[in-house]
Amino acid sequence: MKDPERFIEEKVAEIEEADGKAVVGCSGGVDSTVSAVIASRALGEDLLAIYVDTGYMRKNETEDIKSLFRDMDINHRIIDASEEFYEAMEGIDDPEEKRKVIGNKFIEVFEREAEKFDADYLVQGTIAPDWIESGDENRDTIKSHHNVGGLPEEMGLGLIEPLYDLYKDEVREVAEELGLPTAEKQPFPGPGLAIRVMGEATPKRTEIVREACHIVETEIEEAASKGEMERPWQYFAVLLPVKTVGVQGDKRAYGHTIAIRAVHSTDAMTANFSKIPLEVLDRISTKITNQMRNEVNRVVYDVTNKPPGTIEWE
Repeated sequence: MKDPERFIEEKVAEIEEADGKAVVGCSGGVDSTVSAVIASRALGEDLLAIYVDTGYMRKNETEDIKSLFRDMDINHRIIDASEEFYEAMEGIDDPEEKRKVIGNKFIEVFEREAEKFDADYLVQGTIAPDWIESGDENRDTIKSHHNVGGLPEEMGLGLIEPLYDLYKDEVREVAEELGLPTAEKQPFPGPGLAIRVMGEATPKRTEIVREACHIVETEIEEAASKGEMERPWQYFAVLLPVKTVGVQGDKRAYGHTIAIRAVHSTDAMTANFSKIPLEVLDRISTKITNQMRNEVNRVVYDVTNKPPGTIEWE
């Protein structure tokens, strides 16, 4: 990548050539936020940033994104489509199918809102690892990304993807150049918590992993701020599709199992698992099992690198 300032200038100039209005799907993550800001500089009020609450967002994400939009002074709209997404995901447990169902539903919602806005284009935060891992005629599919493999064959909007050739570390450089608070925000997958629930991502199971993810994030960030450990590149919880025997009081009980995942990476193409201190893992496990005692009774830690694993479990 050229220097970030020049990159921004070039992309703004390219987007300015677009004839018409555009919508951008902005989740609050670094990729979509950088794309939204660049597109906003080019299109001004002819850009509408759309945040869709799919029901699979992190805890407090919707409130955070509202503040972010206000601070960036970007034309925006908040859409609560959680019931639509939950209904579309009923009975779906295959990881690839989840991504494609969510991708199609995203486009459905965007096209509906774009029609109201009379938009001609969809701006996306697609980056190089997205299309590399999604595969093509020359590459195997590692996993379909909702903004690549999830796109319908016939879509009523032209695509604008300003970050298409960048890797995550390069996107962060651009975010820093733009002065965005999301520059160091950890990545969050487009399908959201749906791919952190192994098996069917029902509202109830999603709420379990949402709370577990919040505990993992909070405890790791606090430990890193105290100098107990290095802050990982990405860290979260996964709800496994098994129940195990546990003890509640003096009774046997079956509860869910939560896996903790934390990795170090620069470009998302490779990653090493983070060596989190046992004291921190102990605190995370204790908090999860105490606060979610009626749902979770076992916590495990993932020590797999990428490759052979991927960063997300699905």
